[in-house]
Amino acid sequence: MRASTARDNERRRRSADGGEPGGAGALRSGPWLLPGHDGRLLAYAHVDGALLRWTESGPGGPDWLGPDVLPAEDVTHCTLVQGANRYVHVLGRRVRGDADRPLAVDLVYAIQYQAGRPMSEWRSVGNPLARRELTAQLGVPAAAVDTAGALHVFAPTAEGRIALCREDTKGRWEPWLDLKAAGVLDTPCAVATSGGHVELLAPARTTALTWRQAKPGAVPERGHDLGVAALPGSATGLETSPGRVTYFLTDPHGGGIVAVRPGEWPVPLGGEPGDGRHAALAVTLDGYPCTVLAHRDAEGRVVLGVCPAEGERYGVWWTDTGADCLGDPVLAQDGRGRVVVLAVDPDGAPALARQIDGPGLTLGDWARI
Repeated sequence: MRASTARDNERRRRSADGGEPGGAGALRSGPWLLPGHDGRLLAYAHVDGALLRWTESGPGGPDWLGPDVLPAEDVTHCTLVQGANRYVHVLGRRVRGDADRPLAVDLVYAIQYQAGRPMSEWRSVGNPLARRELTAQLGVPAAAVDTAGALHVFAPTAEGRIALCREDTKGRWEPWLDLKAAGVLDTPCAVATSGGHVELLAPARTTALTWRQAKPGAVPERGHDLGVAALPGSATGLETSPGRVTYFLTDPHGGGIVAVRPGEWPVPLGGEPGDGRHAALAVTLDGYPCTVLAHRDAEGRVVLGVCPAEGERYGVWWTDTGADCLGDPVLAQDGRGRVVVLAVDPDGAPALARQIDGPGLTLGDWARI
C-alpha cells in the first residue's frame, strides 16, 4: 500500500485569529467525515464557538462547499454520530458560569437531516447530575443510533459511573438511567450493529468494561470485561461481521494497538500510536472483506493500516503517510466507493486523500478542502 503526500510549496498564511478551519479559532474536537443521504460526504470540525461543516459539491468530489457555521457558544466538546438514515446527530458538552457561581454543565443536541441543508437549533438534553455544583463532573459522552433511528447517549461522570439517556420510539427523550458501572475512566465508545443492538465499551484502570443489549430496545447489560485495558479516548468499535463488534484501542501498559472482541483474547497489532482515537472502516479490497485503520502516531503523523476482517492475527500492513495532523484522522467511503482519509493539517485546514485505482489500498495526493 502506498500513501503519498502533496502539499502546497508554501503553506497558506494563518489568519489573524489563529488560522484554524474557517478562521473560527482553535480546533476543539473532531474532525468527522460522514456520508450524506445523496452520496456526498460531509466533513465537520469543532472549533472555538462553532461547528463547521463542509459538503462535497457532488458524490466523489473533488470540490467542496462551505464551511457552513453552526454556532456553538460555550460548547467545550462535540460528539457526532449517524444512523442508517444518514441523519447526523450532534451532541455538545456545554459549560456556562463565571467565577461567582459554580459551573453549570449540560448536554445539548442538534441534528442535520439532509446533506447541504441547515442544521437544527441546539436543544438541551440535560445532565444526569441534577445539582448545579455537581454538573461539572459530567464527562465527554459517547453515542450511537440504533436501526430504529433512536439515539443513545452514554455520559460518564467523575465518580466512575455511566448514565444513559435515549430516545423512545416516538423520538422523545427518556429519563436518565444509571448503568451501575464503577471505576470508569471517562470517554466510552458506543457502537450500533446492523441487527439493532447497541454496545458500549468503557475504559477502567485494569480492564475495559462492556455492555450489550440482550435485544434491540432493551437496557444494555454488563458483558465480558476485556482482557486488556484501554487508554481513555483511544477505543473505537467496528462491526466486522454481522452482529459482531471488534474494538481497536491503545494498550496503556504496552503502548501498542490492540484488537479485541468480547469473549476473546486480545490481539496485539504493534504500532506507536499517540494518545488519540483510532479510526476503523469496513471495506472490500480485491474482493476480500478488510478492515482499514487510521491513527495519529506519537510523532503526529497519519498512519494507515489494512488487515483481513477479523484476521488481525495474520498481521496488519501499516503505512506512514508522511502527513502531519492535528486531532485524530478519520475514514469514510465516498459515493464512488473509494476510501477517503480526512485530517486537520498543522495549519488548521482540513485535508484529505482518496483511494486511487490499483490493487490493495493506494492513496492519491493530499488536498486541502
